[in-house]
Amino acid sequence: MGNDYYETLEINRNATDADVKRAYRRLALKFHPSRNREPGSTEKFSQLGEAYDVLSDPRKKATYDKFGEEGLKGGIPPEFGSGGAWSSKYDYHGNPDKTFRQFFGGDNPFADFYTNDVPLQFSGLQPGVVKTQDSPIERDLHLSLDDLFHGCTKKIKISRRIMNEDGFTSSIRDKILSIDVKPGWKEGIRIIFSKEGDQGPNSIPADIVFIVRQKSHPVFVRQHNDLIYKAKISLEMALTGFSVDMETLDGRLLNIPINNIVHPMYKKVVTGEGMPLSQDPSQRGNLIITFDIQFPEKLSAERKHLIKQALK
Repeated sequence: MGNDYYETLEINRNATDADVKRAYRRLALKFHPSRNREPGSTEKFSQLGEAYDVLSDPRKKATYDKFGEEGLKGGIPPEFGSGGAWSSKYDYHGNPDKTFRQFFGGDNPFADFYTNDVPLQFSGLQPGVVKTQDSPIERDLHLSLDDLFHGCTKKIKISRRIMNEDGFTSSIRDKILSIDVKPGWKEGIRIIFSKEGDQGPNSIPADIVFIVRQKSHPVFVRQHNDLIYKAKISLEMALTGFSVDMETLDGRLLNIPINNIVHPMYKKVVTGEGMPLSQDPSQRGNLIITFDIQFPEKLSAERKHLIKQALK
């Protein structure tokens, strides 16, 4: 009885070209003599090579499907041939290693034989190149101070190349990456999505890395876990006292009394009103109020005299 190429590859007669490739890939790796030392593996490996050589070629496959192995290897009977002549006869070259090498590619036919980045050696065959990972892909993630104060979730759509099931072709697909921003995160934090870059037959996909970048805020300046607020005041307010009214990032209104400013570099520290601490968001840094004192552009002689009298 002749060979049943479909049975050899463990597929049915309705198998697609991708099914043929996938089946050969799996079984050739399993029964390669340099990996499988069991009796009969060499013969099985040769049978796989011939089965793939026939079923992966549309003309050979069509002949085999209609006339079987006898018609494929013996030639098509005259009544089916052009002008009454028999077709050319198929003869497998008998070198399953050649089929194997052509299938996996000449530059890295043994990529699937690597485990934990340590190559297995094969006698009589040239070892391939160990798969290496592509360099990380870095992108800035711009976040507002409000995002970093409250925390939020950011959804980012990426487009990347994905290998198809046949192991040879690829296509571009979209994917949504979700980033859970924690309250108190700081500039420069790196969020890593492992191996989410483009897929390729001979490489490990790159990591995608998002780096937190903080947007400027119209009211506050962040300094580590503290928030800096600059109040613009007059010289009169600085000397006589006043209150600072301000709204916090979480919507509360603060009224902070300032009795007097004793020197131009004076700062008012309000504890617990800064940014949440990333390791413990229930704790916060401080609010630091600095002052921009606006001096009068000019004074009359009378006002200068009154000031001198007041400061004596």
